[in-house]
Amino acid sequence: MDLFIFLFAALFSVLNPIGTVPIFVGLTQDYTKKERSRVALWTGFNVFVILIISFFVGQYVLEFFGITITALRIAGGIIIASSGFGLLNGNFSKNKGINKKVQEDIERRNDIALTPLAMPMLAGPGSISLLIAFYQEHHSTNDIISSSLAIAVVSLLIFIILRSAHYLAKYLGASGIVAISRIVGFLTIAIGIQYIISSVLSIIRGI
Repeated sequence: MDLFIFLFAALFSVLNPIGTVPIFVGLTQDYTKKERSRVALWTGFNVFVILIISFFVGQYVLEFFGITITALRIAGGIIIASSGFGLLNGNFSKNKGINKKVQEDIERRNDIALTPLAMPMLAGPGSISLLIAFYQEHHSTNDIISSSLAIAVVSLLIFIILRSAHYLAKYLGASGIVAISRIVGFLTIAIGIQYIISSVLSIIRGI
């Protein structure tokens, strides 16, 4: 249960679906309620597939390229912390890799569930590196079940949040969403820094 809670909290902080709410609202403002629900459902499903693949296959990618887990932890920590700083400063679109040109391209698309919503806005480098590093230390049967369940619950929560995005945006307002995202951003920075510290300590112990 502790493992489930830890991974759930870490993934939710890094993915930050609350911070995606205003972007989702902007991209789907001309959609019907049914179309918004469909996009939210497919976004949650796509996030689940991306995270599960990263969790189980990521280690083999590392081995193929000869990347050590320590290097991945440091790189992932930097990316996660950088994402946290972006959320803390309120630069949601920039932090998620959405510039003006990409935004215009997105608005001409019929299906936005995979790109940009599922990737890179939600399941980005930070969450992928987090899961790859997590699998290296937690790969027993019980750990895998708990981790897969945490990924599934986070993906389900993403669907619920995005499905209710227009209501949340109306209820919380821009200031409420920014406030929540900045709190999540602070936690995300802490997670990233903790990854870097753990990696540095691991290097020092190995000397």
